[in-house]
Amino acid sequence: MQLIACQYDVQWENREANFDTIRRLLADIDIQPGALIVLPEMFSSGFSMNVDRIAEENPSQAEAFLSEIALKYESWTLGGLVYRLNDGLGSNELSVFGPKGQRIGHYQKNHCFSYTGETDHYESGEDILIFDWHGFSVCPTICYDLRFPELYRRGVNAGANLFPVIASWPDKRAHHWTTLLKARAIENQAFVMGVNRVGQDPAFTYPGLSTVIDPHGIELATADNTECCIVSEISLETVTQWREEFQALNDTKHCH
Repeated sequence: MQLIACQYDVQWENREANFDTIRRLLADIDIQPGALIVLPEMFSSGFSMNVDRIAEENPSQAEAFLSEIALKYESWTLGGLVYRLNDGLGSNELSVFGPKGQRIGHYQKNHCFSYTGETDHYESGEDILIFDWHGFSVCPTICYDLRFPELYRRGVNAGANLFPVIASWPDKRAHHWTTLLKARAIENQAFVMGVNRVGQDPAFTYPGLSTVIDPHGIELATADNTECCIVSEISLETVTQWREEFQALNDTKHCH
């Protein structure tokens, strides 16, 4: 099945400009019905701490856009957005929509990035999301989550074998991005899909480097630092056969 990672220069707190960029990039590729299209963290606003400005209203414009793309391409779409919670803090989330434009589910980032003050503006989530995509059990995560292997093992224990990681990951730690994505794939014997952005915002420069990695840690497709979509075909058989042949997950010791 077809995975599509869409990386672009997210225009700062400008929904319509970002929607237009995504439409343009997707129009240039051959999208098969049933594909999984993945957009970066806070795909319509950039990694902003201004919750009052970027939080979704009800109904949500960003979710309406994800639904529109899913319907148009008869695909699953996934992208990051922000809601405001009752206590005034934000919720850094992702939402998933199915090929009939229906909302499949949402996930709240479990690890907010204290290093940049995200924890001052956003509340961390507790739950994981797993949804079915052509027999894959998909467990999406967000950016800083990538540094916490126990979250991914929690996903594996719940049946996950494909991990999309949506991000606003800056260039000064690009080596960590590529290394940790491969580590999560190898240690969990799972496909991992990293979807980052390019360009600049008021605080950071972003390297792109979106990638799809197989359960052996091999890059199947990798982007450079330009606006683009990368496309990769993956097979459920790849992950099931490897897990049957090399049963490392069965040898896990559960530490307390």
